[in-house]
Amino acid sequence: MFSKACEYGIRACIYIAGKSMENERTFLSDIAAEIDSPAAFTSKILQTLSKAGIITSLRGQRGGFMMNPAQIEDKNVADIVKAIDGDSIFTSCGLGLKHCSPTQPCPVHDKFNDIRFNLKQVLDNTKIKELALGLKDGQTYLKRPADILP
Repeated sequence: MFSKACEYGIRACIYIAGKSMENERTFLSDIAAEIDSPAAFTSKILQTLSKAGIITSLRGQRGGFMMNPAQIEDKNVADIVKAIDGDSIFTSCGLGLKHCSPTQPCPVHDKFNDIRFNLKQVLDNTKIKELALGLKDGQTYLKRPADILP
């Protein structure tokens, strides 16, 4: 559903928010390791998120990545998706047709409209803080725990 970059971006934001709630900055290498993403790819994703104002990038010896309290409170998953993948997931045709519309619908137009609407609602209403708290409380995880690997 989301691009690989977007999946990594969502995971990175959750991780950065969790660290920021503990008043810690985190570094590219730590983020990449935690979300199982190549460092160079993660760097590009983090640049995109920083330019979009979703995370804050601090340079220098005491640099790293963080989210300020307003970013943690206000940003939602839809913000990340829009920053990385754009809004096509919310607007494009379910079959990928260029000229699908209510007056000239594709075969899945009406059903896909409902799915798009529901997805947008979920992503708009899912705050980064909520996801970071679930991670911090151990209710969720970003990568599969080693003890349950087959």
